[in-house]
Amino acid sequence: MTVTEKLSKWYEKNARNLPWRVKGKAHPNPYEVWISEIMLQQTTVKTVLPYFKRFLERFPTITDLAKAPIEDVLLLWQGLGYYTRARKLHECAQVVMNKHNGHFPSDRKELMKLPGIGSYTSAAIASFGFNLPEAVVDGNVIRVLTRLKGWEAPVATIMDQINAFAEELTQASSCPADHASAMMDLGAGICTPRSPLCTFCPLHYDCIAYKTGETESIPNISKLKKEIKKGYVFWIENNCAQVLIRKRTEKGLLSGLTELPWNTDESFPFPADWHMTRKTVKHIFTHFDLTLTIVKTQVDSLPEGFDGFFTAPENFKNYPFSTLMQKVIKKVINEKK
Repeated sequence: MTVTEKLSKWYEKNARNLPWRVKGKAHPNPYEVWISEIMLQQTTVKTVLPYFKRFLERFPTITDLAKAPIEDVLLLWQGLGYYTRARKLHECAQVVMNKHNGHFPSDRKELMKLPGIGSYTSAAIASFGFNLPEAVVDGNVIRVLTRLKGWEAPVATIMDQINAFAEELTQASSCPADHASAMMDLGAGICTPRSPLCTFCPLHYDCIAYKTGETESIPNISKLKKEIKKGYVFWIENNCAQVLIRKRTEKGLLSGLTELPWNTDESFPFPADWHMTRKTVKHIFTHFDLTLTIVKTQVDSLPEGFDGFFTAPENFKNYPFSTLMQKVIKKVINEKK
């Protein structure tokens, strides 16, 4: 029995029951596949599940998503992180409506022309949404494949080999969508990064890393040293106990979201009677770790040209705050109770 056949047999009995997945065929609605794949980028299945349900309740079709204000999309995405995904999701929906009559193309090259869809996501949509033999290679799959082959070289230097092996196995499968799901499930539940359950793996007799006792050291992924940043976040109240918030206009990280004013140069935005608290909030981004000290003041009015508006804290629920800002708000409000 081949590796692909063993994996298929295992998947029949052990497949995860996920709301964006069907077995034995293409998903009837590639829109749902696309939503799930964008949400799952840098995010666990457990975290995504409730977001996916709420998102489809609010935007059941790509038409609904394309017509919605971006603020509604960001609000529903609140807490999921990596907000560029939400903005690209909204942009992509509009492009699919305008250029493809509301239907995702099945061709991978055409998919990659859409906003926010790269090599991996295009393969996933083609595989899960259309059951085409496109190799879907994520972190779980890389771990399974490199252990099977016993490849000890740094992953970044052997991606061509990994992709070629993935394509070989995919081409040998009778149902590419099931094969891709099986690879992911095996990596997520059996071939885990630490303490893999090798004796329960349907492929352990084929696995070189298992035979040589090298599963813990494969794959070889070198981690970049993360930058450490510090700054201030400002809780600015007026005489009515309303708090200053603003919409972030800068491009990139957290753009388009609502926030309290903050910085990473530990400076004050304007002259005032600032009170430096002992409260700090820590947040981990992909490329750096951030610690913000909460700084408070009360003002009669804002300096001319200073961006933002005052609103009562009970209205915060109507604005899309990042997880970082939610941490700050929670810490300040809990302190007042």
